[in-house]
Amino acid sequence: MHVVSVVSQKGGSGKTTVAVGLAVEAVRAGKIAAVVDLDPQATAANWGDRRGEDVPPTVVSCQASRLEKVLAVAKSQDLDLILIDTPGKSADAAIAAIKAANHVLIPVEPHISNLETLSNVSELLALAGKPRATVIISKAPPLGRRHEDARAAITALGFSVAPTVLYQRAAYSDATNLGSTASEYEPRGKASIELSLLYSYIASIL
Repeated sequence: MHVVSVVSQKGGSGKTTVAVGLAVEAVRAGKIAAVVDLDPQATAANWGDRRGEDVPPTVVSCQASRLEKVLAVAKSQDLDLILIDTPGKSADAAIAAIKAANHVLIPVEPHISNLETLSNVSELLALAGKPRATVIISKAPPLGRRHEDARAAITALGFSVAPTVLYQRAAYSDATNLGSTASEYEPRGKASIELSLLYSYIASIL
């Protein structure tokens, strides 16, 4: 079982979009996947409620102190992939999620206020034993070079950056409102292609 934690120290960076999007892509690829929601706001859990409990992936809401127990149950059920969605500004939850992970994904918007939080994330990774981590540029403007400038800045900080950028597209939020993902909401759309490419990349490095 692979455990992937989605971590950021800034709210609104696209963590839930990445977590549920990759979980659904895994299901579409024939894997058994689930999402664990550590965020008290329960954004992923609410998405799961809108989706319906009989439609995979399963979404479990829990406190960080219960994470080890939840993962033990998941392992006994032969899941292939767990995506852990974390709060925006909780170091304790982030460290718990990072320690449990085989790989950490760090969504950041290509803005200086987001990039500046990477130093805090780097400290959390160090405290948790420095697991493998990849930054995902998310909510990038479809026009311009801001994402490329961000990629250069992130690389200079010593982080690996996913080759696929998630751009600012209405399909992501519209799909979330319905308990689905962009791949399901708009199968032939650009957002769907982005999620598919991102999943293929993440699957290749796990």
